[in-house]
Amino acid sequence: MKCVSHQQVSQLLHNKFIVVLGDSIQRSVYKDLVLLLQKEKYLTPRQLRTKGEMSFEQDCLVEGGRLSQMHNGTDYREVRQFQSAHHLVRFYFVTRIYSRYMQSILEDFRHGLKPDVVIVNSCVWDISRYFSDWIGDYKENLHKFFDELHEILPEESLVIWSLTMPLGERIRGGFLVPEIEHKTSQLRQDVIEANFYSGTLADTYGLDVLDLHFQFRFSLHHRTKDGVHWNALAHRRITSLLLQHTAQAWGVVMPCPLTTVGMCQVESASYYYDPPLTNYFTDMERHPSKGRYCHSEEFFSDSLPSGYLNFENKPQPPRYRYDAAGPYRPALKNGFDRPPHRFEPYNDHDSHYVMRSRHTRHHYAPYTHHRPNQHGRHGGYH
Repeated sequence: MKCVSHQQVSQLLHNKFIVVLGDSIQRSVYKDLVLLLQKEKYLTPRQLRTKGEMSFEQDCLVEGGRLSQMHNGTDYREVRQFQSAHHLVRFYFVTRIYSRYMQSILEDFRHGLKPDVVIVNSCVWDISRYFSDWIGDYKENLHKFFDELHEILPEESLVIWSLTMPLGERIRGGFLVPEIEHKTSQLRQDVIEANFYSGTLADTYGLDVLDLHFQFRFSLHHRTKDGVHWNALAHRRITSLLLQHTAQAWGVVMPCPLTTVGMCQVESASYYYDPPLTNYFTDMERHPSKGRYCHSEEFFSDSLPSGYLNFENKPQPPRYRYDAAGPYRPALKNGFDRPPHRFEPYNDHDSHYVMRSRHTRHHYAPYTHHRPNQHGRHGGYH
């Protein structure tokens, strides 16, 4: 399939605040987005398997990770943030969809800057690490989370609930402590059942649902050897699906050339020049340390034969529909003086890979005026 480019993601998310909530797979979703906002490169295997590092591609570790104790418990914390002159992306590591910690995150949204896009998933830890009979607890927590999220976020915020990706028959990972190893044989089926509950409920609440389990059902060769995580090509496809979905929900076309997720050099040594930008998000505290933490060699990128580097299920005829699509509105000038007046309508046929959204959200620029410093409960960021 076609994946979005650095230019496209930079324009689409111009002046936007993106929040990613979830587990280690969601952390890689955050990392791939941060990387693509800066350069046209793929994540390396080391970047995919590292957690809690002090800095990743100019982002900063705000809370948890190496700033505290590293472990695989349910109370592990990791809050990361990337900021540039026109982009703000934040990641929260969560092990349960609704808890006291999640309530504190939602309080950050209530009293601080409201996110424009929330990308959220929480499943594998919920159904394996808390209760043997997880169904009732998971459903109740989903209700609580969706209720509170609906109450806090404005109508313009786009919330994308992504369904959990397929697990392997034999799995191992940080969440799989010895006490729950007996659940591994059933966990694959439990994920499918949990996806049904969460996806149906999210749709009932009017949220957008992206079925990554369905999207990757024929791409299992991109899953890593631990049976849980996925390689760099898979994560670039996830990023593309999320951004295509976002563009569709906002009614925005992406006319500039797309790049193909296919035969490519993942660990390319190419460098791209990025012009220096004035930092609009002032008063952000970046940790000076650039140290990295790398846990044990638990998983690596799959060896990918040449015949398996394409995500297309069937060959698709070439498409030339973007010629008729209007370009993006120009970026705001003179220091965020006014938002764009309109965007071109989204062509319904532009993306057959993206699950339909229930409602079209209004596309707007949230930072048209300087806001006073706001500090949430999770450290010095707003």
